[in-house]
Amino acid sequence: MLDKVLVLGSTGNIGWPVVQQLAAMNDVTVVAGIYHSEPDQMRQLGVETRHFDFLDASTFTPALEGVNKVFFVRPPELAKPEQDMKPFLTAVKKHGIDQVVFVSLIGVEKNPMVPHRKIERMITEMGLPHTFIRPSFFMQNLTSTHLQDIQQHHDLFVPAGHSKTSFIDTRDIAAVAVATLCDPQYLGQALAITGPAAITYKQAAQIMTTELGVPITYSKPSLLKFRRTMIQRGIKKEFANVTVMLYIITQLGNAKTVTNTVAEVLGRPATTFAEFVRDNKALFLNQK
Repeated sequence: MLDKVLVLGSTGNIGWPVVQQLAAMNDVTVVAGIYHSEPDQMRQLGVETRHFDFLDASTFTPALEGVNKVFFVRPPELAKPEQDMKPFLTAVKKHGIDQVVFVSLIGVEKNPMVPHRKIERMITEMGLPHTFIRPSFFMQNLTSTHLQDIQQHHDLFVPAGHSKTSFIDTRDIAAVAVATLCDPQYLGQALAITGPAAITYKQAAQIMTTELGVPITYSKPSLLKFRRTMIQRGIKKEFANVTVMLYIITQLGNAKTVTNTVAEVLGRPATTFAEFVRDNKALFLNQK
């Protein structure tokens, strides 16, 4: 039987490459869960789309019809798993899924307070066949959450202190996710995945300076200043709070772990920070 995979968060920086990679395979059918209207890129790929909303239970059964595997990432704005994730996972259990692949967070087994750990627990306690992918900090956080400061002030406005982070490219996370969806050996596993090295944000700024050809600074704001600034910019408090929690974990030294899992799963090295900056040079420099 051919696998039919429902990809949720299908337009995101992990979900979209997952869709692209699955769509290129002959023995997998991919269904993209879409919150808004169908994007052009889905149409061009010929991928089936279905309306999906974690907060609307009426979308669960139609989205799951004919599907035997589910891939999902927690939407950043949904920070109360008991309310905004459990109803969907209950529907997945009822549907009888062969595998749920959930993108969690490295080190969550030591941090019961983050939403990712609570979702992992729900999946485990429900007895859902699963694979947890636990990546370190996304390189793409710099092209989303922190992009405004880089473009406008040439500054990394990140409350990470002097701590090190083993940044990972979301394209590598997607590739690992696809590998786990296509190989039963990964069932029941939790894969901690990172980039090839742990660096400080000061080192990250130095690499960016070299690759972009303009000086990039690291201003190292306090956690309170960072939270206040994010909220002033219109970021929801729940999202700001979760982000601050993640940077507290970073300051405690929990983001510096380096694993070789990406290379072991994919048979190639993980993307370096310098490669990522090079690939996104035009975006960082705000060039059209």
